[in-house]
Amino acid sequence: MMRALILGGTSDANLLADAAARAGLDAIYSYAGRTRAPSAQSLPTRIGGFGGASGLAEFIIREGITHLVDATHPFAAEMSRNAVAACMATRTALIALEREPWAKVPGDNWIEVADITSAVAALPENPARVLLSIGRQHIEAFSTKPQHVYTLRFVDPPDGSLPFPDTDVIVSRGPFKLACEMEMMRSRRIEWIVARNSGGTGARAKIDAAREFGLPVVMLTRPDLPDRLRVGSVTEVIQWLGHRACLGA
Repeated sequence: MMRALILGGTSDANLLADAAARAGLDAIYSYAGRTRAPSAQSLPTRIGGFGGASGLAEFIIREGITHLVDATHPFAAEMSRNAVAACMATRTALIALEREPWAKVPGDNWIEVADITSAVAALPENPARVLLSIGRQHIEAFSTKPQHVYTLRFVDPPDGSLPFPDTDVIVSRGPFKLACEMEMMRSRRIEWIVARNSGGTGARAKIDAAREFGLPVVMLTRPDLPDRLRVGSVTEVIQWLGHRACLGA
């Protein structure tokens, strides 16, 4: 008997949870717990870490999980590696729902870097107005360049003080539209953008806005992950789980 665990936290994972519920699948949705007020789901939900690969393996055995869907953020590398290790240890079927990365098009001014340290180094020495779109767990590294005015956008208000003398915080949840992103950048006089190549449509507008304004984008490339079965759509995951897709409104 099939029982699925969905490692979520992305808009694609939310769509998958809705589809799984409509298809009548026995499934659990898991949040990492970084967002204080995660979106409500139509599946039974758990919040928090597992305690590494071994903890995830124990959860799989205890809950009778037969299929695991890794629908985490493309940069949640540790969780994805733990999923591979746990599924190998428990012989659990694994699939990744992974959106395609963004590709450069004419007009894009990207500086592609492999890690946060390189992203910090890519910013200019002269003061500039910078939009950081990298997740709150990585902002501390940019304190080594305090001369910049940083604009940060979070789903939740930040805890405590931020490591910059001059910071503009936006509390908002995507998806974001191009016109709104352009107005945000125009009103804050953004000159540089630091972003992760997350792919998908929900966060794409800031990249399109940067192109419209001719702004440089320091683009973090995706981390290397273990080889696993990967698909790009909710439909393919539902079919892999053995059911016809149920994607109606």
